[in-house]
Amino acid sequence: MKVTVGGSLKLAFRPWVDGLEHIPAEGPAILASNHLSFSDSFFLPAVLDRKVTFIAKAEYFNTPGVKGRLTAAFFKGVGQLPVDRSGARGAGEAAIKSGIEVLERGELFGIYPEGTRSPDGRLYRGKPGGLARVALATGAPVIPVAMIDTEKIQPPGKVMPKLMRPGIRIGEPLDFTRYQGMEHDRFVLRAVTDEVMYEIMKLSGQEYVDMYATAMKRQIAEAAKAEKEAGKAAKAALAQAEKEQAAKEKEQAAGEQAERDRSAERPDGR
Repeated sequence: MKVTVGGSLKLAFRPWVDGLEHIPAEGPAILASNHLSFSDSFFLPAVLDRKVTFIAKAEYFNTPGVKGRLTAAFFKGVGQLPVDRSGARGAGEAAIKSGIEVLERGELFGIYPEGTRSPDGRLYRGKPGGLARVALATGAPVIPVAMIDTEKIQPPGKVMPKLMRPGIRIGEPLDFTRYQGMEHDRFVLRAVTDEVMYEIMKLSGQEYVDMYATAMKRQIAEAAKAEKEAGKAAKAALAQAEKEQAAKEKEQAAGEQAERDRSAERPDGR
């Protein structure tokens, strides 16, 4: 996959990278990145010599048919691990368990602390469960990563990607071994996550929003729904007004015609 997918990505898009020296040549490490595009999970591994394992939804791996099998083979090849997201808590625990297993094998584990792609290119609050718990349970260093401009390559609604150079900035490893054994302390988890997000913000230059990206997506969806409903209501009101106006004009025309008919019946024409 590094030769085919990775080589093609590097040849076509020529991503620039800063901070490769911060990736250890061997041993476990967590790559904590902002998340701008679906392609983030391909560009980052493409520029590294080592394999990076990310979490992916189980639907990518268990879809039936030829297309489903090809999709599953592709995601396995690029280092994705399936996680069943049927239950919020179950999905979180499965992701944490998978991350710990990857790190215990001495490999690189990639994670997006925001939990989902940014809806507008800004950096959102990190979720404290996965990243911090995996880091404290394993003692692995956390390496902040900033993806730059990947969301501009294929914006929503665009079929063909735009050929441009995205960037990747890799920061210095963060050591949280001072908190080991405290992975169930919610204040410690919050502090660890916020420290990582601060480093990502410095690397990416993104505007920081102190709310979860999932909450912002809900707000955007609700606003779009409200706007759509308001548009439908306005259209219905306009149609009703036009209908009433047409009825009024018809009634007025009928009255005028009746008056003309009455005038025509008078001997003097008046």
